Amino acid sequence: MSQAGRGETRQRIRTIIVDDEPPARQWLLDLLREEESVEVVEECADGFGALEAIERLHPQLVLLDVEMPGLGGFEVVEMLGSTAPAIVFVTAFDQYAVRAFDVHAADYLLKPVDPERLREAVRRAVLRLQRETGPATEARSAALALTGRKYPEWLLVKTEGRSRFLRVREIDWIESQKNDVAIHAGTAEYVYHLSTAGIEARLDPAKFLRIHRSTIVNVERIKDLYPLFNGDYGVTLKDGTTLTMSSTYRRRLAAFRDGML
Repeated sequence: MSQAGRGETRQRIRTIIVDDEPPARQWLLDLLREEESVEVVEECADGFGALEAIERLHPQLVLLDVEMPGLGGFEVVEMLGSTAPAIVFVTAFDQYAVRAFDVHAADYLLKPVDPERLREAVRRAVLRLQRETGPATEARSAALALTGRKYPEWLLVKTEGRSRFLRVREIDWIESQKNDVAIHAGTAEYVYHLSTAGIEARLDPAKFLRIHRSTIVNVERIKDLYPLFNGDYGVTLKDGTTLTMSSTYRRRLAAFRDGML
């Protein structure tokens, strides 16, 4: 890595390349090797691999093909929801351009990719990432919430060393587990590599309620609420699971009070 110039920031952008065609991935990789601001941390041949890599490596930028077997680029973005990194679509088809910008893509490149056009896309993505840090990122997330953004219907979770897709509506409740969360769905428990706050941001607040700093619950699974000591509430789920709602989070009940209490 070259030395940072005076007043410049040389933190490299962690990047993943996703394309089902090996020559296309190699072409992008060769071009990006000339970009000092970019570090390619993974190459993926399909959307399923992309989701797993994004969850594991937390890249800031993804170069994403649109049409791939099994799971296409737009499906990947939909599943990532508001936690998606900066996306640059790279495709042989021009008819998806409008849809790409509807999902807030940083850029849209047509194959065969022109080297200068790729450099421009990377610069644009880097500038966006520099703007969207700290309070700016929080403001963007709030803006997306107000514009009726879609929340993912599926999550890629892990169990017994394997990955599987879990429908969000099947989730009963979620608890913190060190640096990850444990998702409870029926009799199954899955590990998800995100913090409690991180997964809360991905879930529809009209369906999932944070009841404790370490607990989120699917409101459709709540059977009873009853007062405890010091302003806390007991929460019983339909399967008999008993949880505690901290007094700190009682205000979040306001949105559900008319239908539940």
